[in-house]
Amino acid sequence: MKCCCYLVLIVSLSGIALKAPFPARAAEQPAPLRDAAKPGGDVVLLDAWFNSQKRLDASGKLVYFHYKWNDQSNDGYSLFGQIFRNDGAQTETLYTAPTVAALRRAQVYIIVSPDIPVKNPKPHYMQPQDVDQIAKWVKSGGVLMIMENDPANADLDHINPLAERFGIHFNSVVRKHVVGSDWAMGKILVDGGDPIFHHPHTLYMKDVCTISAKPPAVAQLVDNGDILMATAKYGKGTVFANVDPWLYNEYTDGRKLPATYDNYQGGEELVRWILAQIPR
Repeated sequence: MKCCCYLVLIVSLSGIALKAPFPARAAEQPAPLRDAAKPGGDVVLLDAWFNSQKRLDASGKLVYFHYKWNDQSNDGYSLFGQIFRNDGAQTETLYTAPTVAALRRAQVYIIVSPDIPVKNPKPHYMQPQDVDQIAKWVKSGGVLMIMENDPANADLDHINPLAERFGIHFNSVVRKHVVGSDWAMGKILVDGGDPIFHHPHTLYMKDVCTISAKPPAVAQLVDNGDILMATAKYGKGTVFANVDPWLYNEYTDGRKLPATYDNYQGGEELVRWILAQIPR
């Protein structure tokens, strides 16, 4: 990707599309820890331990990338982070294993597409003590988001012991496989009027796993019989599970997908729902 390219955020105002440019990419560094701040805002903490992929930047320095707040490339989460910040939250990153102490400052904790050896030769797999610490934090009122992926691109085996604490299991299958630019293969129609999505949407996901849910988990988004999103209440806290990283820049910036798809607007509704689950 050339440095002179831009991401495009389309904001609808009275039927007029306004386009705001974003610089092509800014790889995230471990410091400063706080990427953006609004005094008093809820803290949304993004994992960089279970997904801790690094690559060399133009200066030859190893930097974190892949679903990171400051990564404005196709596979970055810069726009997802901006949605949270637009709603008054702060976005931070956790570069160590999660503990109750490390999570205490956060109201929301997001784990995305945990590493496998083909992605990271030294993956940090979820350990039993990690499961206990995260579950304890959720029970006390934390909001956990698990954004999984298909089994060829993410670890399901080690994340499932955590998900199963809440009645959620990620199935090692592949759905919504998209060939080339046949976008319809990844189309998901949302009627609206449900707890998360109040409005209709045409969403897009590609190459995803599926979810099996049992109490306390409930299905929130079902496509052709496959559960793609599920939620669970656990103590004072809430868990949201999705079968895809979904809201990365490639499919939220308005450049690649046809205009009928509105992942960004769906992401705005999801973020509002997530922040509304924080105990007040």
